Amino acid sequence: MKIVATGLEHYYGHEQVLRGIELSIEPGSFTAIIGESGSGKTTLLSILSTLLRPSKGDVTYDAKALSQWGSIDAFRRRHIGFVFQFHYLISYLTLRENIALAAMGEFHDQIDPLMARLGIERLGMRYSDEVSGGERQRAAIARSLINRPSVVFADEPTGNLDTKNALGVYELFREFSREDTTFIVASHDKKIADFADTIIEMEDGVVKNISKR
Repeated sequence: MKIVATGLEHYYGHEQVLRGIELSIEPGSFTAIIGESGSGKTTLLSILSTLLRPSKGDVTYDAKALSQWGSIDAFRRRHIGFVFQFHYLISYLTLRENIALAAMGEFHDQIDPLMARLGIERLGMRYSDEVSGGERQRAAIARSLINRPSVVFADEPTGNLDTKNALGVYELFREFSREDTTFIVASHDKKIADFADTIIEMEDGVVKNISKR
């Protein structure tokens, strides 16, 4: 799914946090939005992912405005996956049950193959407090991918992981992006630049630089 942002501005009260953002993100790419705290990267990610409406400007998805897609909830469920810094797994459900809860009917038979691919198939009957942080995040990634979304948005997905597990998450994003899932990741971790196709550097609410591998 190609995502194009035009003239994005955003305010929290009187504070302007985005200033005229222009972006085009190609389908099947791994894009990293990097910057220090307060740079605007999380706000930009929230707008691109439909969780926040911009104060000004527009975002299109495959050349269609969000209003043209019909129900925003149906659009998110079918086309968008989310991964966050905190996994937000439901503690009283097993890892497999957490993934199954997100799965639409046609994708239920993909749960076990996906868990196997992510290396957590043996942990399906365990609860989130019985596995490591890296394993919890892999379960969260499986949950985001189970419906084969067009695009996955991730906000600081490695913020609570050690270096080894963080690099493993980036490897997974790169692997799945090669199979036509677009990944857009906001992070302050500059190591992500070794994995992403496109690096968008944010500073004080503007795009300071865009570089491609």
